[in-house]
Amino acid sequence: MRVRLREYTEDWKRMFNEEADVLSTIFGDEILSFEHFGSTSVPGMKAKPVIDMMCLVKDIERIDEYNEQMHSLGYDAAGDWGIKGRRLFRKGGDKRTHHIHFYQMDNPQIERHLIMRDYLLSHPEEARRYSLFKEELAEKYEFTKDYSPAKKAFVSEMEKKAIEWLNSKWESS
Repeated sequence: MRVRLREYTEDWKRMFNEEADVLSTIFGDEILSFEHFGSTSVPGMKAKPVIDMMCLVKDIERIDEYNEQMHSLGYDAAGDWGIKGRRLFRKGGDKRTHHIHFYQMDNPQIERHLIMRDYLLSHPEEARRYSLFKEELAEKYEFTKDYSPAKKAFVSEMEKKAIEWLNSKWESS
């Protein structure tokens, strides 16, 4: 898939809310809550125009029962896609619009994603720095298979800063 960075738009928030409404009708009370995360959740950040949604559920094993219904909505089921305890659904093929990440409520991956989002929301200068880095990579790499791994070290370092920020908030309260 080609790298398609776009300027932030409020449409991303609307797309998140609309999809949450659709998913609520399918999954009902299986979903405990929805979270918008990733770059499309941070105003001012450039991002690939793919909405990252997290659905927190009671029992991750039950989500596999919905694969056919998700397929009828244009999603492909990608299983755990390398993260134990996750179920990933992708919508839009090569013009992808959504990634839906299902996690059981006690999965440690949840915190990692939300801390990063909250850190970027609280530190606009870091969001700007990350956005500029992504632009540089997008100029260098045409396809996500190269672009995504090239971000890994930068993102890991930023995640460490986000954890330190969260820990310092807890210590000062």
